[in-house]
Amino acid sequence: MTRTEDEALNKPIDKRLMRRLLTYFKPYAKYILLATFLTITISALAAFRPSLTPIAIDEKIANGDIPGLQLIIVILLGTLVVQGLVQYAMTYLTSWIGQYIIFDLRKNIFDHINSLNLKFFDNSPIGRLVTRVTSDVEVLFEVFSSGIVTAFGDIFTIVWIMTFMFMLDVELTLVTLSVLPILIYATIIFRRKVRESYRRIRILVSKLNAYIQEHIVGISIVQYFNKENRTIKEFEEINRSHTEQNKKSIFYYAIFFPTVELIGAISTGLIIWYGGGQAIQEVISVGVLIAFIQYSEMFFRPIRDLSEKYNILQQAMASSERIFEVLDTKSPIKDPEHPITLHNVKGKIEFNDVWFSYNDNEDVLKNINFKINPGEKVAFVGATGAGKSTVINLLERFYDVNKGEILLDGIDIRNLTRENLRDHTAIVLQDVFLFSGTIRSNITLGNEKITDNQIWEAIRNSGLEEFINSLPDKLNHKVNERGSSLSVGQRQLISFARALVYNPKILILDEATSSVDTHTEILIQHAIEELIKGRTSIIIAHRLSTIQKCDKIIVMHKGEVKEIGTHQELLSNNGLYYKLYELQYKEQPLNE
Repeated sequence: MTRTEDEALNKPIDKRLMRRLLTYFKPYAKYILLATFLTITISALAAFRPSLTPIAIDEKIANGDIPGLQLIIVILLGTLVVQGLVQYAMTYLTSWIGQYIIFDLRKNIFDHINSLNLKFFDNSPIGRLVTRVTSDVEVLFEVFSSGIVTAFGDIFTIVWIMTFMFMLDVELTLVTLSVLPILIYATIIFRRKVRESYRRIRILVSKLNAYIQEHIVGISIVQYFNKENRTIKEFEEINRSHTEQNKKSIFYYAIFFPTVELIGAISTGLIIWYGGGQAIQEVISVGVLIAFIQYSEMFFRPIRDLSEKYNILQQAMASSERIFEVLDTKSPIKDPEHPITLHNVKGKIEFNDVWFSYNDNEDVLKNINFKINPGEKVAFVGATGAGKSTVINLLERFYDVNKGEILLDGIDIRNLTRENLRDHTAIVLQDVFLFSGTIRSNITLGNEKITDNQIWEAIRNSGLEEFINSLPDKLNHKVNERGSSLSVGQRQLISFARALVYNPKILILDEATSSVDTHTEILIQHAIEELIKGRTSIIIAHRLSTIQKCDKIIVMHKGEVKEIGTHQELLSNNGLYYKLYELQYKEQPLNE
């Protein structure tokens, strides 16, 4: 547990966070007012019933007034029926409000996460983000659906009960309420203990989700290296901590609720002791004494409920603190206020004096200068960590340069919206990600404007046609999560078709053929030769055999451009490219 998380455990309810949570109520203000009115009505009806007891006993039963007693019974039954109907309406309405507020909040969080740049995800465990969108939001549901509204109901129930009690007898009311200091003290202790426990539980739930997500995604590595037992033990430690915290919260509830019942019993005993004496002396009637016993039983229930709702609110504060931390995270990559819109992109790319670092300690790119003309096929080569993929990330504006500028058709890409920029580019990565769904949905990514003819054209051009036609459901073939049911080569070809179906002006291949077999690579290379005509193509590859026909090869080393030229020009220079080529093909003649 981090120091920040630990400090958060002892925070009281943050009024600023509460105000932010309440803003989600605004679109449903009229429904909330209606729900509050219904809640007040329920509490009034509940408190009204015992007030009929003295009338029934002292006036009707004592005087043998059977018709009058029957009327009282009808009134009691009527209030119960009305209370039940109002309770149903209130419960339905508050749940309806809660669901819509949660829908809005979860949508806001997911939309915001999608808008954040890659640097945020570099430093944020995915499991924790999942917790924010799922578990933390679900915690808020109780607050939005019933917590705040029914808390008003509990408060008004107490007010109504005290009002009717004082109307019946002031002295007996004071005797009944004499146990309140003990109850308040017990509630304060319970509230503090459960608040700490719940905050720790939320932190541990987040850790559980992060650990589970990470190790399920990496299950193949866990099994390859026989790490199952170690993984199970590590999970058991987090899980045990979570269980222990839940047991603590259960223990506090197990102590508190019987304590409230005991205090209520003491209050009832005081009523019988003092009120019974008053009744014997005929200071008060038996009906009033019985009504006070009923009110005593009713009085402590909403106090107990309020304590529980306060703890729900504490859980909500812990969850909302983490939710708003995500929502308050601002992406440094912002669209310009007055963007330029590109329509007929030619595909000319320029890097002018570009410097970039992922952090302040080390420059990843240093003084990068190159030009790619429209329709050129340009390759980037270099050792791992040379900065090749960083160039692509900057071109796509996943990150912004620290110094210098990147131009597309002579326009600084920072003057374009990210959507407009990426509309004209498509990228195929080495690590292909497929979503659960169908082959069709993975190629179109849900874009309904793409026709079947366009899909099949992309499939044919990517060499995927034979595989698709071999499937019983063709384009509607089901794809498992991450495409686990497909081979590496098949996933790569699907991602290639995905890029082509958008008919990009700029095509980026980031190690796109390094994970496929020779047959699949031949299919892709054959498709590339036709597809690069009329479109700017950027290729990052370790296999130098795949880039020999490129118009230009840019050689990078430790974040700098070392050489630029064609394959033959770079070989004749006898420089870094020559050494890279020699390492891969040292047993072959250099003129191959």
